Amino acid sequence: MLGCFCANEFTMKILLGITGGIAAYKSLELTRLLIKANHQVQVVMTAGAKEFIQPLSFQALSGHPVRDSLFDRSQEAGMGHISLARWADQIVIAPASAETLAKLRMGRADDLLTTLCLATEKPIMVVPAMNRLMWLNDATQENVQILKQRGFEILEPVEGEQACGEIGTGRMAEPQAIFEQVVQGQKQREQFEQVLLEGRSFWKDKSVLITAGPTFEDIDPVRFIGNRSSGKMGFALAEAAQKLGAKVTLIVGPVQIPPPSCLERIEVRTADQMFSAVQKHYVDKDFFISAAAVADFNVAQKRTNKLKKHDQGEAFSLSLIPNVDIVAWVAKQSNKPFVIGFAAETQHVLAYAKEKLIRKKLDAIVANEVGMGEKGFESDHNTVTLVTASASQNFAKTSKKILGFQLLTAIQKLF
Repeated sequence: MLGCFCANEFTMKILLGITGGIAAYKSLELTRLLIKANHQVQVVMTAGAKEFIQPLSFQALSGHPVRDSLFDRSQEAGMGHISLARWADQIVIAPASAETLAKLRMGRADDLLTTLCLATEKPIMVVPAMNRLMWLNDATQENVQILKQRGFEILEPVEGEQACGEIGTGRMAEPQAIFEQVVQGQKQREQFEQVLLEGRSFWKDKSVLITAGPTFEDIDPVRFIGNRSSGKMGFALAEAAQKLGAKVTLIVGPVQIPPPSCLERIEVRTADQMFSAVQKHYVDKDFFISAAAVADFNVAQKRTNKLKKHDQGEAFSLSLIPNVDIVAWVAKQSNKPFVIGFAAETQHVLAYAKEKLIRKKLDAIVANEVGMGEKGFESDHNTVTLVTASASQNFAKTSKKILGFQLLTAIQKLF
C-alpha cells in the first residue's frame, strides 16, 4: 500500500501521458520510480493506450484517477483540462507513438493529452517508441526535429529487439533512464532560474553585438565556399542575452533555421558583408561575441556565369584571398567593447584557442571542438571551454540553449 504524503513533501508534479504502444507497460515502472522519489504523478491515457494496458494499474500506483477524456463532465465544469495543465511542473509522454509526434508537431488538440500540451508553458519530455522503420521514416524524423526546435525534450529510442521481432532503433528508453532524465532536467531548470535571477541585475540594459552562422563566398552564381555552422550557438547566446535584459543586435549569416525573434537582426551572406555590419554596429556596445564561423578566404575572381566542367580540364584550381579577421579588427579598436571570440577546432583545441586569444588580443575565447557528432556544428548540444589569459573554465555537454546562459554567467564575472 502506498504511503500518504503531504503536498509540500513532493518535489515535482508530473503529468505522465501514455499513448498507444506495447511499451505502455514500462510506464508502470516509471510511475513507481517517480512515486518512490516523492513526486506526485497524474496519468493521462489516450484511447490507444487503453488497448494495451488498463487505467486501474496506473491509478493504483499513482493514487490518482486516470484521466482519459477531453469531455469529462465531472471535470469540464471547472475547465479541468486547463487546471490539469496548470497543475503540472512537467509533462512526460512515455511512450509517445508516431501518431502522437505528428499531432504535437501539427498542434492538434483532438484528445486530452494533446490539448494539455497546447495549454501548458511547462517543459514537455517526449519518449518515442515505435517500429524501427517508423522511427527512421523521414516524416517522423522531421517531426522530431521540429519539436526539438520548439523546445520539446526528446529522449530518443534505443536499439534492440522489438515486439514485432525485428531488431533496430525504436525501443522506448528504459524507465530508470527516463526517471534520471526527468530528475536531471528539473535540477537544470532550478539552476537556470538561479542564473536568470543573478544575471538580470548585471545584463539589464547592457548592449551586446553577436555574430552567428556561416558566411558563404561565391565562386559563381551556382557554387560557393561555405562551412557547416548552423548558427545555433550564436542564436542561443542571443536569446539568453535578451532574456537576461540585454539589448541585443544579431548579425547572422545564411542559416537553415529561423533566427530568434523580437531582437534587432541583420542578415548577411559573405564575410565582407558581415564585416561591414560589424563596423557599423560595434560602436557603443558593451560586448561583442563573435560566434559566427566566418570564412577565412574568398574567391579572388568571382565568375558572373556558371563554370562549365568540360571547360576546366583534368584539374581545376581557385585563387583565394584572405578575408578580414573581424574579431581581431574589433579587438584592435580604441573604443572596443569586451571581445569574446570562438575557436572551432578539430585537434589541439585548447592550445589553438590560447594562441588565438593572445594573437588577436581578445578578452576571452570559447574553445569549441567540432566534427565530433553530437557536439559542435549542426548539433543541438555542445561542450566548450571558456579561456582567458589567466584561466579556463570547462562546460560539460548540455543543450546549446542552456550553454548560452552558462557562458553569459561566466562572461559577466570577467567584465
